[in-house]
This record gives sequence, structure tokens and C-alpha cells, in this order.
Amino acid sequence: MRLLPLAAVLAATLSTSPVLISNVYAAEAAVSAVAKAPQDHVVTSEHSIRLHGDKLSYTATTGTMIIRNDKNEADASVFYVAYTKPAKKGEHRPVTFLFNGGPGSSTLWLHMGSFGPKRIKTENAAPTGPAPYELVDNQFTLLDKTDLVFIDAFGTGYSRGIATKENADSKDDPAKHFWGVDGDVDGFARFITRYVTVNQRWNSPKFVIGESYGTIRAPALVNKLQGQGMDFNGIVLVSSILNYSERAPGLDRQYVGILPTFAAVAWYQNKLPNKPAKLEPFLDEVRAFAENDYAIALAQGHNLPADKLQQIAEKLHQYTGLDTQYLKNANLRIDQGQFRKELLRDEHRTLGRYDGRYLGIDDDAIGATPDTDPSSTAPSGAYIAGLHNYLETELKYTTDEHYKVSSFDAYKNWDWTHAQGGNWGYQYKTRAPYVVRDLGDAIRTNPGLHVLSTNGYFDMATPFHSTEYDLAHMNLDPSLRKNVEMTYYPSGHMIYLNEKALVDFHKDVAAFYDKAQTK
Repeated sequence: MRLLPLAAVLAATLSTSPVLISNVYAAEAAVSAVAKAPQDHVVTSEHSIRLHGDKLSYTATTGTMIIRNDKNEADASVFYVAYTKPAKKGEHRPVTFLFNGGPGSSTLWLHMGSFGPKRIKTENAAPTGPAPYELVDNQFTLLDKTDLVFIDAFGTGYSRGIATKENADSKDDPAKHFWGVDGDVDGFARFITRYVTVNQRWNSPKFVIGESYGTIRAPALVNKLQGQGMDFNGIVLVSSILNYSERAPGLDRQYVGILPTFAAVAWYQNKLPNKPAKLEPFLDEVRAFAENDYAIALAQGHNLPADKLQQIAEKLHQYTGLDTQYLKNANLRIDQGQFRKELLRDEHRTLGRYDGRYLGIDDDAIGATPDTDPSSTAPSGAYIAGLHNYLETELKYTTDEHYKVSSFDAYKNWDWTHAQGGNWGYQYKTRAPYVVRDLGDAIRTNPGLHVLSTNGYFDMATPFHSTEYDLAHMNLDPSLRKNVEMTYYPSGHMIYLNEKALVDFHKDVAAFYDKAQTK
């Protein structure tokens, strides 16, 4: 039997009352509008893993959550996967928000490689190869310590912008207004606020873990949320870049910052003229040279005397393995692309940018920089295929959307400007993201906030010594400096690709969680 619409039935019944009929039509239109409005869409599933011999049961919530702008318009549909386990009586389980960076990267790398309950097995410092891939119970998960919420950035993964009245006629991607340092932070802040509210987590200890550009997002995000009344217990920075300004042309700080990383990679690749037995003491020596003789020499520019140029070049040869004449031809300034091509040129091999342990083969051996990044291509197939299979078969999440591992449009259109001091009164806007001030402000206003910076020795994308320099320039009061600590691992940008490094990485982060919740 065909059912008539509600309005038609009531119109026939109440035909003598035009006002009532009009009200019924309006009510039906309102119901229809609500039905068509963007809605949260999640799938929940129950799981368990064996963790150190014991059974750990948890709930996975996979899907999208709607966030709204200041006009209460649905602004974006944010994709996330949350892993939660019930709190014991009287327990306040922490909740951690995790994200990768890019900008324009999804969070599949942290999700499938670091602290989630499942992990994709990959080769260490070598290509993983084609399918099938192995998904295993992750013995390094943090789920025994904290609930975990992995979030995909706007325009990546399954996170999408939603057209509003203001941009409905625009040809731009509706996520475009999130593509910038401050727009991105604002969107993430709205998501976290809604997640915490919907899931009644305001009284939970709160952490963020950000990797790569995610370490630009994390300090600015926490500083913004704390300005709105949501204090955090801890920030874990994985492979940090906190200051894009140092990369401006004419500035020599980038060469000082990356020299210890070049030394670490040359040590690993057995290219040093006199290789020291241990890496860490050697790097202390290189740090001292970088900050003193090398920095002073670079500061003199072309006024550096010829004999001093020769002396510094010979020392750089000892620390990097590069030819002395090559170093002089480069005016003592080598960037990561040149180093990656030059160090193993005689072997017709190149190095990975994210991880100098990985080797690549270029079309020829005469170029100035490598054709590809072998540390990026080596694990990508396993991670991408593994995530798709995991979402569809284990988490039971299916959609007609395409999972965007990364968004070149987001990166190409990124607004790099950043407002400093936004919570406590506008001061100035930088033309490149610099969040050292944000992180310092977040600690000064919340002395209970702890920061752990984790670093791979062989990471040429975000060199560890540059992070050391930036963290030392937060102008923290002596009473607050103990809130910040750094750890180092024999790995690269994705520390967890080296399972031996992952053992200590997990141990250090787990200990940090305990420390950050101690009153």
C-alpha cells in the first residue's frame, strides 16, 4: 500500500484550516531538512588483543564527526578511529589525540605503525615488498595507558570539508579554509572539543601526540584549547619541526642544525674517515663544533679567510665523509638533498630523507639531488594496503569515498602565516610557522603541562639538533625547564620503523604518561 506524506493526510483532514495546513507543511520541511543535514556516522566494534600474554579488550569507534563554524553551520566531516576501554571504578582514563602532519598528510602512519592496538609489519631499513602484508597485535600499544583517537586532517583520509552558504558557489574545495597553520588548528580544536563533550571526557587527563608537521600543530593546538579552558597533561612531539623561519634564504641556522644528523648518517653508512666506536659521544663532539667553529665560520660569509675555509672544510670532511673540495665548492653549506646524493655517489646509491639508513638507486649518478626518497617509498605500500584492509575487514567501515593518503592541493594552497600570542592578545603574525612561543606560553600558563620530544638520529627531514636549539629558546623560567625532556633513537623520522628503536620509544612514552599524571 502506498503511504501518503504526512502533510497530504493532514491537509485532507484539516482542509478548512489554511493556517494549520501551512504549519504542517513547515513542520514536514523542517523534518526533511534535519534528515538531509550532515550527520555523524560511526561504526563501533568490539576487539581484543594479547598484550604481554594477557587479554586486552577494547572498543573501536570508526567514522566521521561533524564540526560547526561560529554560525553553527556544519563545516567539516572529520574522520577518526578511537580505541577505548572501560575505566575501572574511580579511574579517570586518559585520552590521547594523535595526528601526522604534512601539511596535507593523513594519520595512517602513526595509526598503523606506532601505538594503536594493531601494527603493520615492515622491513627495517629496506623495502617491504608487495602483498600480502602482516597485521599483528601491537605489543607497543599505549592502549593499556590511555584511550587513543587517531584523526585525519582536513582533505585527507576520509575527512572532508562541507559547503556552507558562504562557499556553496565556490569552485574551491570546501576544506580549503582549513588549509593553513591557524585554520588547521582551529578545525582540530573544534573536533577535539566536540569529541570530549560528546564522549563526556572533560575530566579525563588529556594528551596529544603529533608527528612531523603535527609538531607545528600540537603546540599551537594545545595553547589554543588551554585558552578556551581545556588544560592538557602532556604533549609528545615525534620528529619535530617547530620553526620554519630558520629555512629562509640567507640564514645559516639550518646548516648548523643538520650537521649532527649528517654525521650520524655518515657514521651509520661507514663513510667516516675514522669512524668512532660509539655514536652518542661522537655526536656531542659534532654538536660542539657546529655551534662554535662552524657557526662562526658561516657567519663570516664570503669574508671567511681562505686558510680558515680550508680548515673548516677538512673538519667537515672528518664529520660527514664528504670530499673536502666538494665542501669548499658548496661554500661549506650542504643541504639534505645534496648530502643524500653525494655521500654514496661512488656506489651509485642515494639516501632516504626521512631516514638515512634507507638506500635508493637513481637513474644516473650525476645529478645534484636524489630522484626519490627511498625511506618514503619503502614502507608506503604496506601501510596503505594494510590500512584499507584493516578498516574494511576488522573495523567494518566501508564508504564510497576515496581515502586520501595525502593532499597535494592542501600543501600547495597552505597558508603558512601564524598569529603569535593569539590567546592572550594579538601581537604579530609570522610569515612562516614558529610555534616555540606557543609551546612556551602553554607551559607558562599551565605549569602542569609536560613535553616529551622524541627524535631519530638519522632523520634529515627534521634534524634533532634543530629541535634542541628551538626547545632551548622558549625562555622558560628555571622552575619550568624540567617539564621538557628529549629522547633519541637509532632510527629516522618514523621512529617506529625500526622495531628495536620502538622498544625504547614505547618505554619512554609510557614512562612519560606516568610522570605527566603525577600530582
